[in-house]
Amino acid sequence: TKCFNSFMSPKEMELVWPAADYLPGYVRALEQGWSPDNLRPQAAQEQLARVAENPARFLSELIDREARGPQVILPGGRSVARLPGYSQWMWDGEFCGVINFRWQPGTAELPEYCPGHIGYAVVPWKRRRGYATRALKLLLPQASSEGLPYVDIVADADNVPSQRVIEANGGRLIERFQKSAEFGGAESLRFRIYFASNSDRA
Repeated sequence: TKCFNSFMSPKEMELVWPAADYLPGYVRALEQGWSPDNLRPQAAQEQLARVAENPARFLSELIDREARGPQVILPGGRSVARLPGYSQWMWDGEFCGVINFRWQPGTAELPEYCPGHIGYAVVPWKRRRGYATRALKLLLPQASSEGLPYVDIVADADNVPSQRVIEANGGRLIERFQKSAEFGGAESLRFRIYFASNSDRA
């Protein structure tokens, strides 16, 4: 049996599909106050309630390529249609964080309520290890396989670590904008990562 110590290099972190074997670690992170949605801290308690109610259904809704799951609650409280997408968990022997990917079939465009294709969140006790950078690197080939010419990722203007994660994976700054009040109103940066095999870049 492989022994995992308390500090592991980014090379040993992998992405795993949400599954019952990993669920206790995810639950512990939620119980310690971590939220997979940095704009909605209350999402942690909501997810704990869903896990308690039906763990199998909770896991199945995290991998939802047909957008059959419940509507998504935005930071302002508005409910909107779910996009096709899925979550994967960062794992180094323990739960480390989550990375999400969502898209609209047949187009790289996103609805106004979805600022980017990819989002990620690392638990506080696993940060500063390069895990978010590696997670994005591991996810990008999967995103490319959906046929998109590119993906957009948004980071707040004052979130330099997140910007570095995106830039380390080839992200190019394409827009500086103000988020709507519904999303907190922060000044934000939109980065774009092109997939050379899918884009004519015309």
